[in-house]
Amino acid sequence: MRNPDIDIGRPFDWGRTSGDYAKYRDIYPPVLYDRLIALGIGTRGQRVLDLGTGTGVLPRNMYHHGARFTGIDISEQQIIAARRLAAESGMDINYFATPAEEMSFPADTFDAATACQCFIYFDKPRLLPVLSEVMKSGAVLAIVAMNWLPDESAIAAASERIVLRHNPQWSGGGMQRFPAVAPDWAAAGPFVFTHGEAFAVDLEFTRESWHGRIRACRGVGASLAGDELRAFEEEHWAMLESDAPERFTIPHYPTILLLQNKKGL
Repeated sequence: MRNPDIDIGRPFDWGRTSGDYAKYRDIYPPVLYDRLIALGIGTRGQRVLDLGTGTGVLPRNMYHHGARFTGIDISEQQIIAARRLAAESGMDINYFATPAEEMSFPADTFDAATACQCFIYFDKPRLLPVLSEVMKSGAVLAIVAMNWLPDESAIAAASERIVLRHNPQWSGGGMQRFPAVAPDWAAAGPFVFTHGEAFAVDLEFTRESWHGRIRACRGVGASLAGDELRAFEEEHWAMLESDAPERFTIPHYPTILLLQNKKGL
């Protein structure tokens, strides 16, 4: 993928980091899934579309609540990993490799949709009309994000500095707490903003799991390869061995935005 508004246009490919993504990105806390259920997303009997599903983290973690999930992702490698992980857990989840803007499900198929840590990547003028069409009238889209907070963690801040030394174009750092308010693009689109919430949570990591988590981020595993990736890994691991205990917590900031499909209302 290449987007002039992301990483100064440097190309990235999530498929290159599917192995690390499958192993190290299943980190969203139970409280996040509980909040989605409380907000009516992913409940029993619903048909839910998960956009940018990656390795299927959200559908697999919410599967036991009884919704029927369909996950889509632009990366074939991510979908292969998602299908494998679902099969290993005995879960019946449909996954398709397709750009979200080009999905071709029948109209009025889905009762809800989710997009976890991915909405910045979509071409919204193309996506939103297509998404509105495949969702039922009044159906709710949940946009979820969860960022670590470098201003509140010396380890996260050090990791970001190392990423930027090896990939100066990376624009994914420096995240802070921010209000969960209506996105600008919602003003004239087919969805109306109805609810936003945010909260803080400390997630526990080991040196190895944090190293893998950072390696699986866009600025590293999806962008670097060969000698560039090896150089990053050596410096990042050396930092962890010298500056981080074997186990530590990193503060994160999950946000949930809900938007209702205006079609037919």
